[in-house]
Amino acid sequence: MMRGNLYGLFIAGLFLLLGCTAKKSEQIPERSYRVETIDMPEGLTAETGALEFLPDGRLIACFLRGEVMIYDPGTKKWHLFAEGLHDPLGMLVVSRSEILVMQRPELTRIKDTDGDGEADLYETVTDDFGITGNYHEFNYGPVKDKDGNLYIALNLASKGGGIRPEVRGRLDTLGRSVGKDMFSVVPYRGWIMQLTPDGRLLPYAMGFRSPNGLGFDAKGNLLVTDNQGDWEGTSKLYQVQEGNFYGQPASLIWKKDWNMGSPFDLSIETLDSMRTKAAVLFPHNIIANSPTQPLCDETKGKFGPFAGQLFVGEMNASRIVRVMLEEVDGALQGACIPFLDGEGLRKGNNRLAFAPDGSLWVGQATHGWAGDDGIQKIVFTGKPPNDIYSMKLTSKGFDLLFTRPLDDSSALNPDHYKFERYYYEYHSKYGSDRMEVTAVPVTEVSISEDRKKVSLTLGSLRAGYVYQLNMGDIRTVSGDSLDHHLICYTLKNLAPA
Repeated sequence: MMRGNLYGLFIAGLFLLLGCTAKKSEQIPERSYRVETIDMPEGLTAETGALEFLPDGRLIACFLRGEVMIYDPGTKKWHLFAEGLHDPLGMLVVSRSEILVMQRPELTRIKDTDGDGEADLYETVTDDFGITGNYHEFNYGPVKDKDGNLYIALNLASKGGGIRPEVRGRLDTLGRSVGKDMFSVVPYRGWIMQLTPDGRLLPYAMGFRSPNGLGFDAKGNLLVTDNQGDWEGTSKLYQVQEGNFYGQPASLIWKKDWNMGSPFDLSIETLDSMRTKAAVLFPHNIIANSPTQPLCDETKGKFGPFAGQLFVGEMNASRIVRVMLEEVDGALQGACIPFLDGEGLRKGNNRLAFAPDGSLWVGQATHGWAGDDGIQKIVFTGKPPNDIYSMKLTSKGFDLLFTRPLDDSSALNPDHYKFERYYYEYHSKYGSDRMEVTAVPVTEVSISEDRKKVSLTLGSLRAGYVYQLNMGDIRTVSGDSLDHHLICYTLKNLAPA
């Protein structure tokens, strides 16, 4: 009986060992990026409105119910730094003990003056802009340029909300249409504002709808995202320059010496001729529906091979988008591609910040729409990604640069590159269909000596269109497939011949 039991135990152990070995061999190989979730304080409504790192490496975060909290990644402990804010949606770290926070009523300086770890000074930096009490009058920023100027963004009011009996700022109903457009009836809703080092808040650029994200690229260009809606056929990334108009007409009434009456009475053709086109379009339901903060990778390789490129949050999906820009004919344009989809990432990716160790921290929020709450971080594992590094326009088509060498037979097959082009209509309606969707044939494919660059010649190139590329089963020399097969390039200007 004992021999039988021992034999049974031996067989069971053998099967267990074989099972473990099989399971080990079937494990999914480590990916290039890993998502980790940060434990939040008990009782906190963790809708994240702002996220930055202090000079000593601690995380500081604003939450939409008004708390500002500090997290020590070493001890994994939180403590309260400040509270009582109203819908804070942006922050700039000044020092270990001082921050600027963009909340609903004002830009506020918050400081710990006695060194006890908690703020004791709350000071108005500027409140020189209008408020009607409309629920949709969100405010974003600040971000700081190399000359010390700060930039903030002021959301338009929603047609779905009203105007309170008491408003702040001069009321001008020319900024409101009889239709379903969002509106600007107090200064300077729909504007990017510049705060000079001497404290003057100046109107800088106009025509924005819901610019929930400001940032700079590696060359110091001010970049702002805007969300799909009225006058926005799809979501966009703009290169913002002083004095320019970016498409949503309501804010035009606050332009100096405006004398053209209601901007909503102007023809589409007139408004279209006035506006500056976007650098990058995020195709709706394809790349992003509600993009947030653009953040430049300045980690010098700590976050992988994409240094100098942009990462953009997405509220409506468990996705981070990567953007690669280039200058063509004096203006920025470029491509967008999914960077991370799922893999433990939640929705509501509202704010991004790089930690000193190069990990990307993501603050999430629902804010009454689709999303999740909390904070996660994305860590580069050291495994090189197998992806498109960049997509650049040529006079004949596009050059695709890959992160790893490609197999010739799959990379040189023109059937593996399916292009279609389309545009989004500029009109007052909410969003736009993809217009004039047209397949564009690839007529020639060549590959560089190092097998990392594929040059594509297309049957035709036209300015003003998105060129969407869906790639087939292209593989590396080691037989691995691509991490992503979809990329969209906004062809704003043609490349010189």
